Amino acid sequence: MRKTSFIILLITACLWQQIAIAQQKEQMVRLAKIKVDAAQLPQYQAALKTQMQTAIAQEPGVLTYYAVADKKDPSSITILEIYADTTAYQHHITTPHFKAYKEAVKNMVLSLELVDVSLIGAAVKPN
Repeated sequence: MRKTSFIILLITACLWQQIAIAQQKEQMVRLAKIKVDAAQLPQYQAALKTQMQTAIAQEPGVLTYYAVADKKDPSSITILEIYADTTAYQHHITTPHFKAYKEAVKNMVLSLELVDVSLIGAAVKPN
């Protein structure tokens, strides 16, 4: 009986690991490299924060946003975006809050480069 329970536990663990790996492979991970008009940087940052917070709160498929600014050039911003899958991303870009963000920043953004990347590892401390 113990051996059977151990085998069932082992099979269950392997299946969960395969599901987790499959889910990670389906995720869409993107870097957005943005150059903002330095004179409008505070307004851009406010619009970005509003969009990010709304997306995280309202869209289950939006998993992660990290926005960072270059210390030597704060108007050079990079955003790490992680979506559950490409369908979640496609939905995201049709939402009212994303469209409002794009409209608000259209004259602030000097350049935008979107780079799809593969997540090869992550390490996060709990809490």
